[in-house]
Amino acid sequence: MFTGIVEELGEITAVENLGDASRFTVRGPVVTEDAKHGDSIAVNGVCLTVVEFGDGAFTADVMAETLDRSSLGALAPGSRVNLERPMALGGRLGGHLVQGHVDGTGTVLERRPAEHWEIVKVSLPAELARYVVEKGSITVDGISLTVVEAATDWFTVSLIPTTLALTTLGIKQPGDPVNLEVDVIAKYVERMLGGRDATPEEAAG
Repeated sequence: MFTGIVEELGEITAVENLGDASRFTVRGPVVTEDAKHGDSIAVNGVCLTVVEFGDGAFTADVMAETLDRSSLGALAPGSRVNLERPMALGGRLGGHLVQGHVDGTGTVLERRPAEHWEIVKVSLPAELARYVVEKGSITVDGISLTVVEAATDWFTVSLIPTTLALTTLGIKQPGDPVNLEVDVIAKYVERMLGGRDATPEEAAG
C-alpha cells in the first residue's frame, strides 16, 4: 500500500525487451537505500517488484498486460519517473490509500499557470468518471492529488511549486500520457451498494 507522496524523481536508465515483458532499470538512490529482493516500489504509480538492486538503482520486470494498461510502455532510457516505497506500518498517511494498481491512462490536455500554482487538465476515461468527484482524491502518475473540477471526460488538479519541482507533473506537456488510479474506497462502496454487475473475474474472487 502506498500513499501517493512521491519520494524521489528517478530516471529510467535501461529498458530490455523480453518478448512478452520488459525489464526496466531505474535509478533511484533514495528508494533503494534499504531495498531488498522482492520489495515493492511504485514507478509512476505502478507497483513493481525489485528483481536486482545496487549502486542506487534497481531492476523490475514488467509484464505485457501492465505495459498495455499503463503508460510504462512509453518509457525509454532518460525518462523521468515518480518513485515511492510502500508505506511502513504505523507511518503517517500523508496522501490517501493508493494500491499501485493503475485503473487506466489519461492524457495531459492543458496547463494553466498561475502566480503560485498551476492548473493541469487531464482526460478521463469514461469508465472511471463515476469515481472522480470534486474535492475527492485521485492518483496521477503515482501522485496523490485533490480533484478541483470533475467532468464526464476530464478533470483538473492544482499543483503547488513543490509538486511541480519534485514530480513528473512539472515536466509533462499536453499530449503526454499519465497513469490514473481512482480512490479504491469509491469502488468498494459501489460494489457494496450493487452499483454495477461484477465482472466474471470479480465474481470468481
